Amino acid sequence: MAIHQMLFASLLICLLFQISHGATKERLFSDLEKGALEVTAKPSRGGVLDAGIDKLSITWKLSSTATKEAEFTTIKVKLCYAPVSQVDRPWRKTENELFKDKSCPHKIITRPYDKSPQSFEYTLERDIPTGTYFVRAYAVDAKDHEVAFGQSTDEAKSTNLFSVQAISGRHKSLDIASVCFSVFSVLALLVFFVNEKRKAKLEQSK
Repeated sequence: MAIHQMLFASLLICLLFQISHGATKERLFSDLEKGALEVTAKPSRGGVLDAGIDKLSITWKLSSTATKEAEFTTIKVKLCYAPVSQVDRPWRKTENELFKDKSCPHKIITRPYDKSPQSFEYTLERDIPTGTYFVRAYAVDAKDHEVAFGQSTDEAKSTNLFSVQAISGRHKSLDIASVCFSVFSVLALLVFFVNEKRKAKLEQSK
């Protein structure tokens, strides 16, 4: 009897999970209201940005064309890969089904929705991979479902992009220590040879 009850409970849990997961699967990017938020992302300097060091000044506000504002409860801002950094990288692939989409994996900030213009200064995380990016903001409803979005680039994701260089994994202090150790090793070897020659000369003089 206990085994049957456990099996029934397991089946019930699986069924509930599939139902809830199925509801999530229905969320499509193409169904979201595009351009509902006006988003900008201004790098702290020109050229390639360094992960863990450089910053983005991000702003977002409600667009005058937005029609679903009444549903907005939260704004989720994310760092997204540009198409050029998705080529031959299926783990960064864009999918219409939001639960499958891998193009915006880096969370920047989540804030309650406010109609007034918002801003945030974001320091690029140390684990951001090398690539070309843009910023996207999702408007989320009370059920935590995305209903609209805006992004710092155009629809083709070809303008206002910025590049990031990942941390190489080596730290400057380690490089300095390595150089110092190498210099010390050379000096120690030089002192050893000088002492050996001196000893040889002393033995010959005897």
